[in-house]
Amino acid sequence: MRRRDFMKYSLMGSAMALTPQAMARQRADSDVAALQRTAAPIDLEEITVSELQDYMDSGELTARSLAEMYLQRIEEIDRSGPMLNSVLEINPDALSIAAALDEERASRGARGPLHGIPVMIKDNIDTADLMMTTAGSLALAGSIPARDSFVAERLREAGAVILAKTNLSEWANFRSTRSSSGWSGRGGQTHNPFALDRTPCGSSAGSGAAVSGNLCAIAIGTETDGSVVCPSSANGVVGIKPTVGLVSRSGIIPISHSQDTAGPMARTVADAATLLGALTGVDSRDLATSQSRGQSHTDYTQFLEPNGLRGARIGVARNFFGFHEKVDELMETAITTIETGGAIIVDNANLDNTDEYGDSEFEVMLYEFKADLNFYLESLGPGAPVHSLADVIAFNEANKEREMPYFGQEIMLMAEKKGPLTDQEYLDALAKNHRLSRDEGIDKVMNEHQLDAIIAPTAGPAWPIDLITGDHFLGGSSTPAAVSGYPSITVPSGYIFGLPVGISFFGRAWSEPTLIRLAYAYERSSRHRQAPAFLPTADLTVS
Repeated sequence: MRRRDFMKYSLMGSAMALTPQAMARQRADSDVAALQRTAAPIDLEEITVSELQDYMDSGELTARSLAEMYLQRIEEIDRSGPMLNSVLEINPDALSIAAALDEERASRGARGPLHGIPVMIKDNIDTADLMMTTAGSLALAGSIPARDSFVAERLREAGAVILAKTNLSEWANFRSTRSSSGWSGRGGQTHNPFALDRTPCGSSAGSGAAVSGNLCAIAIGTETDGSVVCPSSANGVVGIKPTVGLVSRSGIIPISHSQDTAGPMARTVADAATLLGALTGVDSRDLATSQSRGQSHTDYTQFLEPNGLRGARIGVARNFFGFHEKVDELMETAITTIETGGAIIVDNANLDNTDEYGDSEFEVMLYEFKADLNFYLESLGPGAPVHSLADVIAFNEANKEREMPYFGQEIMLMAEKKGPLTDQEYLDALAKNHRLSRDEGIDKVMNEHQLDAIIAPTAGPAWPIDLITGDHFLGGSSTPAAVSGYPSITVPSGYIFGLPVGISFFGRAWSEPTLIRLAYAYERSSRHRQAPAFLPTADLTVS
């Protein structure tokens, strides 16, 4: 289907128009209604951040007109047309912010590469403006933090226009063991732009779908284990999961301080690298960022080398293969591309111990979720709708029809039973995680084989959305980097029946420059990224 013809499709209609969605959109409808425009003079599909800057520098675009164009696309694609349902709430101040940035550009010049660029952020990232921060939960409806998150502060300082909050898996997918990725009580179900009946994957579902559907230039997601890289893979975009501590978590609704991080999601490695540079910095509200001093950069585009694969030693973690034969075929093609680019392939550089810390990873998450969420909710002050995990559980129980129509909150109940972070059970699990994923995991394999990076399939093709029985995840490679707190980057590596699949590059702590160099060179050699067609279902005639 040609993208310009997507409005001819009439699909799902009222079945997708859930009451919580309508509630979430009321505040934005008046803003969007004023933006009914004629055909845009500039095609926004697959446009890059640098191209947008060129248009604004030349005067062919302004930040305000660009924001208007994206808002129009949101109305046509996210709501009226295919209904991605990726945008939870539009920033009512977006146009005035953009206009002020236009005046600043005219009088003093651009602040940098993000000046006037629309960005969407996941709805677990605090903004002290007219938008709520709810993690998709009705329990936090109406909650407006008193202060921006560090991420939002950095975006504003860079001159980016925070255009909207994106939908997500409620509470970043840490509520139920059989949840549907991309569903929240506040926003309903997000859909994959390549096939609307397929999952967008991961808790950063809205950010991935919005970037892929060209509803914004770039977006921010968050990851504890897979929630940046899986939606990036499933939606055919680039995602960077940074080293824990490179990007501050202050003002982000948490799961686990051992593993949580925000990260860029974009259509190209260059755009993701541009966004990453704006997010770094030491933050007194997040002690983990002190470790990034001397390790971080404010410009990661300096590592974009077209021939970056040449001479690199790249290990293939075969233990993440085998869950889908067509994924394996794409990976073999990717390995050939990487080798042709001049890299030295080290086969069977396996991380064979990952099964040994699955239970301890979950144990750490349960403990830290209770402690970290309670701290966050208490910090909202006495006017907040809820003040503890126990309050959230009680709210969900009292509002079952709206909050738990498809699945429950058994993970929250398990977390609530946990004790303080001084419990020996927690300390032992955390030590086990770090030993197995770092010293006896990524670091060991990379040292033994003298590797620059390890590659593996990010995940399989997107599965059909199933609100009754939940996600059907086949396999993936996000856990070692997630548990160790080390960086990973996923890049599109091909398609299976028209559904995107990504390849992950991961490595040692603070190795973002190396990973960006390798991922960029692979992207330039393979060029797999395609714009989605918003098909109602996967095209089984295309292998």
